[in-house]
Amino acid sequence: MRLSRIIMALTVGLAVVAVPTAAGAAQPQPQPPAGGQPPPDYVPAPASLTVSPTTIVIGESVVLRGSNFGPNEIVDITVSVAPLAAPIPGQAPARRSDGSAVAMTAVAYPHPAPRSFTARTDALGRFTKRYRPSDVGRLTFTAVGRESDRTASATLTVLPKKRPPHHLPVTGDSLGTPLKVGGGLVGAGMVLMVGSVLWRRRNRFGAGSAS
Repeated sequence: MRLSRIIMALTVGLAVVAVPTAAGAAQPQPQPPAGGQPPPDYVPAPASLTVSPTTIVIGESVVLRGSNFGPNEIVDITVSVAPLAAPIPGQAPARRSDGSAVAMTAVAYPHPAPRSFTARTDALGRFTKRYRPSDVGRLTFTAVGRESDRTASATLTVLPKKRPPHHLPVTGDSLGTPLKVGGGLVGAGMVLMVGSVLWRRRNRFGAGSAS
């Protein structure tokens, strides 16, 4: 009798312990994400590049500002130049009155600015760089982070300087010709005036003799 009671008590105890375990197993378990990797804490914002101002005259400088690159990394920046008449997304090229496109080629100046250079970001992935173009045209800056491989681009329009109106120099020969012509006209006028006076007097005296 005692042995049967002991066996029954052990059976009841095991059943009590097994019930919570079975209930916990029946609960839905969280599934790991696809690929077996945990989700990232945040999605990094895309890199950006701005140029200020966006339109200048040759000889002026601009400021390039990058953000959301890798912290404390080197960013490679390349510059490409296209003619001013080249179309931009969403804009039509410059055209003449007959409808033909204006072919304005890029004009290079002495002491050319570099077509590639670098910038270093701070701890927040930002950088600032000043650049003075030496080409007239539409410049496109492309920045690529060496470690983060993040890429951003910006566009700048560089206009040529307006040339002052061209005036011919005033020389002694250019002044002498108008003076000579003017003097001749004055002399011819004096001859005509004297001839007119003499003709009137002659007619007057002739009329008096006839009477």
